[in-house]
Amino acid sequence: MAEKNKLSIISMSGDFDKAIAVFTLASGAAAVNYEVNIFFTFWGLNSIKKVGGRSFLGKGILARFFNFLLGGRKNLPLSRLNFGGLSPILMTGMMKGKNVATFEELFAASKALGVNFYACEMAMHVLELTREDFIPEVKAVLGVASFLEMSQGGQTLFI
Repeated sequence: MAEKNKLSIISMSGDFDKAIAVFTLASGAAAVNYEVNIFFTFWGLNSIKKVGGRSFLGKGILARFFNFLLGGRKNLPLSRLNFGGLSPILMTGMMKGKNVATFEELFAASKALGVNFYACEMAMHVLELTREDFIPEVKAVLGVASFLEMSQGGQTLFI
């Protein structure tokens, strides 16, 4: 039997449009029976936080400040022309108007299609995040070496 196709994505950006790209590729690949692994690191971790909005996570003042400013899935800025946070709302409206899956729909589809979510251990340590800060669909907290080993034999993208 042939080996299953594999796509591994490193999600580092916390930008709305880049997160849409991550989940569009992930859900599309999973829909055609690829094994899909996403490694969320630094600002990419916002996509998988349990709290969708802003919250003071972490123990130290700097970690709490950074995590509040970064927000969660509901506070991802557009990478260009964010207009004080208005652009993701406008972009979502445009997507709905064109019958294109929105960020939240792509995120839900990725979970439903069995995309594997992994959190970066080092970034979590720096930002003082714990496993409990993330959605239950996160399969594991990994280091880079473990993710690279898991990614062998497939395509790897960095977004």
